[in-house]
Amino acid sequence: MADAKMMSQITGKDGFIAALDQSGGSTPGALRLYGIAESSYSGDEEMYRLVHEMRVRIMTSPAFSGDKVIGAILFEKTMDGDAKGKPVPTYLWEDRGVVPFLKVDKGLAAEENGAQVMKPMPELDALLARAVKKGIFGTKMRSVIANADKTGIAAVVKQQFEVGKQILGHGLVPIIEPEVSIKSPTKQEAEAILRDEIARELDALPAGEQVMLKLTIPTVADFYKPLVDHKAVARLVALSGGYTCPDACEKLSHNHGMIASFSRALAEDLRVSMSDAEFNDTLGKAIDQIYKASVVKV
Repeated sequence: MADAKMMSQITGKDGFIAALDQSGGSTPGALRLYGIAESSYSGDEEMYRLVHEMRVRIMTSPAFSGDKVIGAILFEKTMDGDAKGKPVPTYLWEDRGVVPFLKVDKGLAAEENGAQVMKPMPELDALLARAVKKGIFGTKMRSVIANADKTGIAAVVKQQFEVGKQILGHGLVPIIEPEVSIKSPTKQEAEAILRDEIARELDALPAGEQVMLKLTIPTVADFYKPLVDHKAVARLVALSGGYTCPDACEKLSHNHGMIASFSRALAEDLRVSMSDAEFNDTLGKAIDQIYKASVVKV
């Protein structure tokens, strides 16, 4: 059973969810944006140490608190790491008032029928059991949709909900994330198929069970409002999808009931060379901008 106090915050509090879960192939890009070139480190171990230091710097900033950041999605190595001498999930909740989530997918399979399902996760049950012990509230897993292909989209949604039920079985709240690429030539058509497929799966969930949804900001404002209002949806959050922070926030501000769960858009102006004062000020401005777009709607 999900923690009641965390559930209350996630379902009802104003704010947004920070995505601090870059992994594998996206980590070098995140470090490069932060000002750390690939030539300045050697091997995965050093790479993950550097990105952990970046994430801890964000999490321990005075600007990063449950006042505006209601949750944070963690990479597995971040969940296993420490911040200020405490396990990261414990630090986030006890010291910052931020609900911890865990990214659980292992990347994407090859594209088929215009979409990429998730790679198999044979060790998922063991990971979920470990996450529960560490105080994690929920999980996130990402698939990608490139084209408006009903077969491909249906496969993505079916897999997401099958794994989501496995996660619910551990007392965790899954974030279902079937991302529609912002570069898709048929983005709007794909969103129409996706909405119908998700609604069908939500209707089939047992009474009382809830999931979260993480979706690309739709082409038509409020297109996902029927999902926001569905009794099986605890919260609907938006991914930035490659949009800049100003663009993502502007688009998000037109979607009622949808809050941000941004990664790149949150950290895009942060640099390793910044003084603590500069870093905290820059992060604070990004948090304020994303919070406003999540709460104040046009």
